[in-house]
Amino acid sequence: MTDSISRSEHNDQSLIAAIDLGSNSFHMIVARQEGDEIRPIERLGEKVQLAAGLDDHGVLSSDAMDRGLACLSRFAQYVRGLPAHRIRVVGTNALRMATNAEEFLSAAEKVLGHAVDVIAGREEARLIFQGVAHTMAGQDEARLVIDVGGGSTEFAIGKGFNTTLLESLHMGCVVYTKRFFPQGVISAQNFQAAYYAARLELLNIIEGCQQSGWSVAIGSSGTVKSIAFVLQGLGMTRSGITLEGLEHLRRQVIAVGSVDKLNLSGLKPDRVGIFPAGLAILMAVFEAFQIPKMAYSDGALREGLLYDMLGRFHHVDVRNRTVQALMRRYHVDTKHAKRVSKHALKCFDQVDKVWLLEQEDRQLLEWAAQLHEIGLDISHAQFHKHGAYILKHADLLGFSQDDQLRLAMLVRCHRRALPEDAFVDFVPGIATRMFKLAILLRIAILLNHVRDDELLPEYRLDATTSGTALSLSLRAGWLSEHPLTQADFEQEQAYLAKTGFSFSVQ
Repeated sequence: MTDSISRSEHNDQSLIAAIDLGSNSFHMIVARQEGDEIRPIERLGEKVQLAAGLDDHGVLSSDAMDRGLACLSRFAQYVRGLPAHRIRVVGTNALRMATNAEEFLSAAEKVLGHAVDVIAGREEARLIFQGVAHTMAGQDEARLVIDVGGGSTEFAIGKGFNTTLLESLHMGCVVYTKRFFPQGVISAQNFQAAYYAARLELLNIIEGCQQSGWSVAIGSSGTVKSIAFVLQGLGMTRSGITLEGLEHLRRQVIAVGSVDKLNLSGLKPDRVGIFPAGLAILMAVFEAFQIPKMAYSDGALREGLLYDMLGRFHHVDVRNRTVQALMRRYHVDTKHAKRVSKHALKCFDQVDKVWLLEQEDRQLLEWAAQLHEIGLDISHAQFHKHGAYILKHADLLGFSQDDQLRLAMLVRCHRRALPEDAFVDFVPGIATRMFKLAILLRIAILLNHVRDDELLPEYRLDATTSGTALSLSLRAGWLSEHPLTQADFEQEQAYLAKTGFSFSVQ
């Protein structure tokens, strides 16, 4: 493989790529899709230690940003020419925690030429599980998958490709190195402090994990890999990790006394500094879960991202399952939601070309139509605000944080007056598209306000290219026959006029 993907390969529609902006390392995988399988053709990884650049107030330092952007500039030559739908770039714990994450994300997107999604901890756990499930044989046993990362540790329990439990805890080898081994000194006291800090974190999830049940423990990513290789190098095991091996490593690491003197067979130089913290966390996990032995898997987040994209290509999108689960949980009137969704998409298909809307906008509008009433399960008063709060703060599997914010804002704006600052947190191009989608959703809801199965007349929407005006044409006399709908539209015209948008009905 050359040091970049050739122009002919970029034109190859079978190529897909995933980039994982981890708290310790950035990783990229480029693969070729062959039917329902993927064949990796390039892997790159660099230690960036983004989490080490977070101060006590959650501000990401300029040095950490520079390290990350320098790495991404090297990744960029591989992926810049790929179509947007064939690459996913995700950020994890460090970018979830950083108060100034937007500054880095904006710069990263310019360097890569692709959007970066920051994903929630449970979504990260789900994708890690998918990466393991697709790269390890044996699908019948219930698996506990654990990934000790730089800023967080993810846990997933499931069988086959389906998960029953997902958790994420704010403990990782970079974060714990900074907290418990800041000068590289390794003592029994600071190792024990790191161990007990991890045990306290684990108290939050251990009962739920025990109730879910599992028979095989599997670890993925750098910390587990490095510990497994060191144990093999010491002749402690042929494969995998045992508690006996971890205890042997603990004694050996403490006896050395400093990371500068740590010289273990199988341990890469770039992982020496964070090795004691990762070891303490994994020991806590072993003892809390009473794990007899843990296998290692090469599959991780980036492989999970590739297979998740593959599922979307084949219309097996976990986000659809998430939306359906939300509808059941919040007792949504599915018949009405289907009706509104149908007309929202009909409205979209009449104006998408003029308004330069994209397929991803259509999907977002459909989900918003299906979920616009979830707040009713809390209270009828201000239910659009309740629904927006749920969508903004819930763990929605398959959705990035940006996806959730957009979905929440559409639900927030589906009725009553549009808030003046509704879209100020979105970049101008996204804000404009969100405003247009909100209008289409509002019209679809008004057309079905009476919740009557009476067939609506044929109607036509005509939009201006400026995006500031829309006209709705109905059968002559239909509005006068339906005075409630007429009143609804008159109120809507007044609401939209306050935003400078012209909406006419005839």
